[in-house]
Amino acid sequence: MPKLTPAQLRTRLKRIKLILFDVDGVLTDGAIFITSEGEFKRFHVQDGLGQRIAAQAGLKIGWVSARPSLITTRRGEELKTDFIIQTRNGKVPAVEGILAQAGLTWEEACFVGDDLVDLGVFRRVGLAIAPADACAEATAAAHCITKARGGNGCVREVVEMVLKAQGKWATIVSEYAK
Repeated sequence: MPKLTPAQLRTRLKRIKLILFDVDGVLTDGAIFITSEGEFKRFHVQDGLGQRIAAQAGLKIGWVSARPSLITTRRGEELKTDFIIQTRNGKVPAVEGILAQAGLTWEEACFVGDDLVDLGVFRRVGLAIAPADACAEATAAAHCITKARGGNGCVREVVEMVLKAQGKWATIVSEYAK
């Protein structure tokens, strides 16, 4: 997919009402640590605040993972994520369900993904974004690539891009500066 010009990207960013994130490789660096007591993952704190800021600005947030995990559920609930879908039945049907529930269209959705399982959603959403360390196929299919790697600020970068394009970022920053 050809990358968008800055003007095209800005137009698509302005339309976004829902940001959907893959989990492993986007919200995390993709590492999964499995011990005798269970698993653990590392989430970036700036990504978490970014998600809360997006919700504060009126955007809906969803997580769509092909790998069910109690850790994902726990972190998603901590951040008050609007939609947490963990399914092995494909991401396209999961996103279709979220869009129906939210009353939104594909064009109003942004999806951030990093691997082959994200390609079907990339072909449909209004804005497909891959982190800097996504696989070659995801990078090629994305409308744009973040500077940050998965689990290392790419979520925050996407949120800032959307809110800046929508003219909401300065208000958010001023609220935190009080």
